[in-house]
Amino acid sequence: MAIKSRLVLLSLFCLLFNTISGAAISPGSSLYASNLNQTWSSPDSTFSLGFIPTDPPTSPPSFIAAITYSGGVPIWSAGYEIRVDSGGALHFLSSGTIQLVNSSGDTVWDSDTASCGVSSAHLDETGNLILRNGTASVWSSFDNPTDTILPSQNFTVGKVLRSGMYSFQLLKNGNLTLLWNNSILYWNQGLNSSVTTNLTSPNLILKSIGILTISDPKLATAAIFAYSNDDSEAGDILRFLKLESDGNVRIYSSTKGSGTKIERWAAVTDQCQVFGYCNDSNPICGCASLNFEPVDPKDSRQGCKRKMEIEDCPQSMTMLDLDHTRFLTYPPETDSQIFLLGISACKVNCLVNSACDASTSLADGRGQCYYKTACYLSGYVIDA
Repeated sequence: MAIKSRLVLLSLFCLLFNTISGAAISPGSSLYASNLNQTWSSPDSTFSLGFIPTDPPTSPPSFIAAITYSGGVPIWSAGYEIRVDSGGALHFLSSGTIQLVNSSGDTVWDSDTASCGVSSAHLDETGNLILRNGTASVWSSFDNPTDTILPSQNFTVGKVLRSGMYSFQLLKNGNLTLLWNNSILYWNQGLNSSVTTNLTSPNLILKSIGILTISDPKLATAAIFAYSNDDSEAGDILRFLKLESDGNVRIYSSTKGSGTKIERWAAVTDQCQVFGYCNDSNPICGCASLNFEPVDPKDSRQGCKRKMEIEDCPQSMTMLDLDHTRFLTYPPETDSQIFLLGISACKVNCLVNSACDASTSLADGRGQCYYKTACYLSGYVIDA
């Protein structure tokens, strides 16, 4: 695929007060997708847990159980991208577990805390949903992130942010990574060269002022990884790190009550470098040539397929020159798919090898041939 860069509770009390604010949430409480005004709220109502419509909207409507920041900006959800219809519900059971169920009553997400002696739930002013056994925390949303990291939230090795086919992780060496399909590593960024210590248990923290840092027992002070472009600016602002469905991770700012977010930093500056991503606007999805067609005309992100398989071609094979085009090659493909070959040899070697689907020779002075074997191909073309 080539990418062109351009409950409802029937009691009088709940009918009058649909928001549980400040106090502990007791087992037996429920939220329903059919009542979007009903929420569990933090003490000062900065954060709330309830159902919100999916974005973009679906037909028929679907909903997610999410923690949102003042104004409605989602920062956590019950499960990775789990949707329910208007008959869905979130139950805090007497057993101490929280369950998300669909309209048929099937459990689609569970906090798995039924055997932990949970006696109450609390949504605090940092946006953390905590299940407690007395005063001890046995489960929290901060320890079970979905696609977002908030200030005061520790993101350690082994935790993962997910969005669609994409994931974001912190490695033991302190590097931050982005992967497609848990296999293609298309972004791998470490600390600057001034940090030479071998890290043992790194921890990623986004400070409330908008500075992304990595701390470790071997570091005297936290090392700065990135700044949001509004760092340290005054105001009632929440800054958060989010992995988006386009495969890029960004720092955003949201002014309290605005319901909007503003991008302040992005890991991948060129969206075309995100493996396997395109859409109908930027970057635009397209097929490499007229010899290919979309797998699904209604969903361009499904990629392209040959109109005719190579073995069915009536004539001998040749190669189509695609000017200003580059196929993306990242680890673990790199070692086996990059060779030092001139453009002619790069072309011939692909033609004589049935496992080769495409090859790219770049005019960048490195003399490298990108040799693509049969698999998911992702690349981009820049208009001249």
